[in-house]
Amino acid sequence: MIHPPPMQTHPRPTHLAIGMFDGVHLGHRAIIASALRAARETDGQVAVYTFAPHPSHVFHPENPIPQILDAPAKESRLRALGVERVFARPFTPEFASLDAPAFLELLQNEVPALASIHVGFDFRFGRARASDVRQLRELASALGISVVATPGVEAGGTRISSTRIRQLIANGDMQEAATLLGYHYEAQGTVRPGRALGRTIGVPTLNLVWEPELAPRHGVYVVQARVGSRWFPGIANYGLRPTIETPDVACPLLETHLLADSTNVINEGFVESCQLHVEWLRFIRPEKQFPTIEALRSQIAQDIREAARR
Repeated sequence: MIHPPPMQTHPRPTHLAIGMFDGVHLGHRAIIASALRAARETDGQVAVYTFAPHPSHVFHPENPIPQILDAPAKESRLRALGVERVFARPFTPEFASLDAPAFLELLQNEVPALASIHVGFDFRFGRARASDVRQLRELASALGISVVATPGVEAGGTRISSTRIRQLIANGDMQEAATLLGYHYEAQGTVRPGRALGRTIGVPTLNLVWEPELAPRHGVYVVQARVGSRWFPGIANYGLRPTIETPDVACPLLETHLLADSTNVINEGFVESCQLHVEWLRFIRPEKQFPTIEALRSQIAQDIREAARR
């Protein structure tokens, strides 16, 4: 019996967005959208080529740039936009030393059916970042690969950038950060048991030990929090709790108090090991030390009234 030869399968053309994409903010989304348009026109797939760690760990290890999102959160947001594959290239001194032609050769070897490359208008690459979009386009064209450079996206007359967003988060300006990110800054983690001091003063909290690369300003925030599948309005304090802790405490804690219809959630024992997702909406005040627990309780009551006006 003669069997027909197996059908040849051809990989779908890949439209590749290149960049750190730290934060996956609105400027980054414009680059991803460019790749998505190209993919729709060719029945192709969208992939992202990013780097880990940030290049500053190689060039300035004494002062690396803190990242807005960790790797899992970044990949999750990229995939939510329609990205099918994420290539996380280890950023090493050897990789940084590649010249422009070697970089293009690497891309062709690592990315199947590479059809187009999508970058920001100010993209630079190769040894000493000596090559720009013009050279990328020339080299890629010779290989049959198109290059699309996306203009910067502005908000308030200023280009959206990860640097600008980092400064906003560090200052506690979560409203403006959300405008530039296109979503609310967030924290996620497993709830850990606390001292239950909040319960004794009538303000029970769900606590996360949370130390991101980019630490927000210590203080009190209006938040919304998800426990399981339910969302609740809330108020949160992020910091070192100077009223109740000794000065040598160095581990910040995110303490979230749910404001509406949450009695059962707080009282159920499962919350001490559940996943908590907190979105930061608005800064209320900086963290401070109070002379007494009663003074702290009074201030929290005022904070809750402020949060209710969100």
